[in-house]
Amino acid sequence: MTQPMTFVATGDSFITRRLPGKTAWVKELTELLASAEARFTNLEVTTHDYEGTPGAVSGGTWGIASPHVLKDIKQLGFNLVNWANNHTLDYSFDGLMATERYLNQYEFVHAGAGCNLARASEPRYLETMSGRVALIAATSSFHESWMAGEQRPDMVGRPGVNGLRHNEVFVIEPGKLKVLKEIADEVPINAVYNRRVKQGFALQSDDDELFHFGKHLFKAGDHTGQETTTNQKDMARISRSISLAKRTADYVIVSIHSHEMKGDINDKPADFLVEFAHRCIDEGAHAVIGHGPHILRGIEIYKQRPIFYSLGNFIFQNDCVSHLPFDFYEKYNLGYINNVADAFEARSANRTRGLAVMPEAWQSIIPHWTMENGIIKELALYPVELGFGDPVYRAGWPVLTRSSAVITRLQTLSTPFGTEIHVENGIGKVVIGGKK
Repeated sequence: MTQPMTFVATGDSFITRRLPGKTAWVKELTELLASAEARFTNLEVTTHDYEGTPGAVSGGTWGIASPHVLKDIKQLGFNLVNWANNHTLDYSFDGLMATERYLNQYEFVHAGAGCNLARASEPRYLETMSGRVALIAATSSFHESWMAGEQRPDMVGRPGVNGLRHNEVFVIEPGKLKVLKEIADEVPINAVYNRRVKQGFALQSDDDELFHFGKHLFKAGDHTGQETTTNQKDMARISRSISLAKRTADYVIVSIHSHEMKGDINDKPADFLVEFAHRCIDEGAHAVIGHGPHILRGIEIYKQRPIFYSLGNFIFQNDCVSHLPFDFYEKYNLGYINNVADAFEARSANRTRGLAVMPEAWQSIIPHWTMENGIIKELALYPVELGFGDPVYRAGWPVLTRSSAVITRLQTLSTPFGTEIHVENGIGKVVIGGKK
């Protein structure tokens, strides 16, 4: 028997500005977060004083903020942090290691990245009055070179993220697959792959039904679509971490940063993510917290434990990064005379495209839930607005709201998972075991 434990979680904290003092909205938010013992967020930026070198690739924006923003994250009340995401190595290995130093300095329990794969994938522990909470964090959205490397007796490991890779196969009609094979016979789209297999630098698939066409795999089927499955080696490694954590903590939380979607529908998680979340619960996790696509996705209560497929944005200030490397400017045909405001306006076409014009990217929820003896007892959802349409230098702070629009949309997204949500005084109440 364990004592009841309370949890609160948010999605992405892309924080680049300092918290503006103890305003009314900060006070209200801090009080909500303080009402739980385990308080989680995803840190979506690197935090250091340019102690790293800009990487050749980034998560879209080279995310960086002063390490002092961690003081503000701490002031809000967070004590659990995931930092495995598509920005972890925006400033290469030195940026990763500097971020870890500052996370340690501010005494966060953080997981998901580290100096080698063992450290990146291990559970980290939070001690509370009601029990011990383990956090395991991973990301499925990362450049292949960002994966942390294993340590060997004769070789150090590689810094990086705890990656969850996945397999992707496109299913098309047999006649169309025949056309692809004919094209591959006429043009050298598979030349590099075939040569790498011949020279031993790549392994050929054992599945005769799969056909390489460039960088993608295809197979014939009686339907068209996309099939995604988890990489079993990565799943096994994360399962081992869960196995350890459930024997050394009262509660186990798994955090997963995943942009991948089902087909071209961004608010629906990819099939492999659903598979992963279920497997984590099956292995002993008590909750799976998803984030990454900058919008909400559905909630599932699986085996009396919650899965949040995406909590959307919590703090969203990605257009207030103070400096960007040359690569960003070059991408938008800008030069040395241009500044960061020019660069971000070029990306958004003066805020007429992208996330700037997506209201759903500026609305999210904060779930607050109670668990006892390993199962969820109640779950409340607090709507948040982030200032859609405000100037970039004001937008992005989370303000609690009583608007039911966010909850109504989340109910629609959660219905395919069999989740029922009611609105009471502007707060969502998830039906648990037939009770609101």
